[in-house]
Amino acid sequence: MRKIWQIGVGILGCSGLIVWISHTLPSIPVLSRATILRSLAEPIASPTSPKALPTNSLHYQIYQLPQSEVYTLTLDAMRHLVQVGLSKRTDSLAQFAARTDAIAILNAGFFDPVNQKSTSYITIDGQQVADPHENERLTQNPKMQPYLNQIFNRTEFRRYQCGQRVQYAIAAHQDAIPPDCQLVDAVGGGPRLLPTLTASEEGFVDAATGRDAIGMNQPNARSAVGITKDGVVVLVMVAQKPKMPTASGLSLPQLAEFMKGLGVQQAMNLDGGSSSAMLYRGRLVYGKLNENGKPIQRPVKSVLMVKK
Repeated sequence: MRKIWQIGVGILGCSGLIVWISHTLPSIPVLSRATILRSLAEPIASPTSPKALPTNSLHYQIYQLPQSEVYTLTLDAMRHLVQVGLSKRTDSLAQFAARTDAIAILNAGFFDPVNQKSTSYITIDGQQVADPHENERLTQNPKMQPYLNQIFNRTEFRRYQCGQRVQYAIAAHQDAIPPDCQLVDAVGGGPRLLPTLTASEEGFVDAATGRDAIGMNQPNARSAVGITKDGVVVLVMVAQKPKMPTASGLSLPQLAEFMKGLGVQQAMNLDGGSSSAMLYRGRLVYGKLNENGKPIQRPVKSVLMVKK
């Protein structure tokens, strides 16, 4: 079937400009004038109604918001598969792509850039391949001792095989696997964004000590994954804007609200900041910018890969 590209530009008086670019089969939804006006007037607004998301194809879209560019990819779990990928050390998304036939790749779990060990649990093909207990810079750090139990039960994105059916879920690491299902892939991240934000429960934020490990309320480059009530998987990458490189992006509450506007019911944050990057059909976009507005290209430990 013929591929369809649509590019739309709307100018609303002197209030601003929004551009959206989509690649999908079949035709894409178009943002309403009211939605565009809201997105320009508010810090963050729902970009489109839940019913606008397609459920039978890949759907790649870029949202130009006042403080960020948000790249989204939605996919039908019946036609496309989301797999977890892991590097022995760390790799760029381009290096991950060179080893696989993935259509799209999004950075995934947290890791220590010094020793390049994961700080998240990772399971691939039913085997646990990364355990944060084995990262001595995490377990032997005195400042982290009060939070280790929370860290070891953070949120993860899971892929189950339930008979002949593939099922995705967002769950705490210690949550039980559903009956008659097998855990195939999983990668930890956190905190959970939807249905509620659990930054304190997962040890990212501690109001008593002032701890905020991820700058929860500060704008930044972000990556996230979500699931709609119909089982559609949504990958999200938030990029900073070149004209305000160090003061743009989204906070975690804003990211949660954005994904809620896409019809997402379950969502979790992934490693963000300099790790944020998305590759789609050969196009690689980085989320974090330096002071000169140039993208920061940091290799990552794990990824989510979309395959047909």
